[in-house]
Amino acid sequence: MAAIKRYKKEDRETYCLGATVSMEFLNARPKDVVKVYLHSAFYESETKEKIRRICSENGIPMETNDKAFSILSQKENCFVIAVVKKYLCDLDPMASHVVLVNPSNAGNAGTIIRSALGFGVPDIAIIRPAVDFFDPKVIRASMGAVSRVRFHYYDSWEQYASSEGAGNRHFYPFMLDGSTLLHKTKIEKPFSLVMGNEATGLPPEFSKIGCPVRIEHSHGIDSLNLPIATSIGLYEATKGDFDGEN
Repeated sequence: MAAIKRYKKEDRETYCLGATVSMEFLNARPKDVVKVYLHSAFYESETKEKIRRICSENGIPMETNDKAFSILSQKENCFVIAVVKKYLCDLDPMASHVVLVNPSNAGNAGTIIRSALGFGVPDIAIIRPAVDFFDPKVIRASMGAVSRVRFHYYDSWEQYASSEGAGNRHFYPFMLDGSTLLHKTKIEKPFSLVMGNEATGLPPEFSKIGCPVRIEHSHGIDSLNLPIATSIGLYEATKGDFDGEN
């Protein structure tokens, strides 16, 4: 493993900052965890024991190293860091997708990842240029949910729209001038909920793709925050899917 240094996009490894986030990767993708750092002030015995057990079962080295925390984390309450090797994901071509066109904010990306997983849509397509889903800020904002989703980058909308399974899916671009109100639209599966950049939304040409929709809201705001709009779209698209679940 390379020397401890602040994360850069071109690195082959990334970091999970915090016990909860690290545990998500240890539980979901233990084969991708290459090392775990513990802070000397970490005394939560139950969580610490779980980490030790998973690391022992999977041959993951552990090390108490306070210096690693001073380099990698600015959070005072961070006592566990998991080092994770980057991996490639392929989307399920038959499943529904969330499509993010040029997302740029790490916190928003993490929140959307967690919402997508929560609503049972773990496939996320990302159109470049875009935020790095392996950025520790994205991983932390997702509370580790990124370990349980499939995400794949595309160089353009056209590349995604011509990918495997695209001919059978239903596209729903979210636009302020969308022709149909979301709550009056029947979302057909498999769907692609297409969301634009936080600042600019989707380009005008998306109004000619699939069935453009808009979320009705008061005139007190010009638009909804991207993670909120995505969550509302996911709720409408999946409502009824979890009936009877506890």
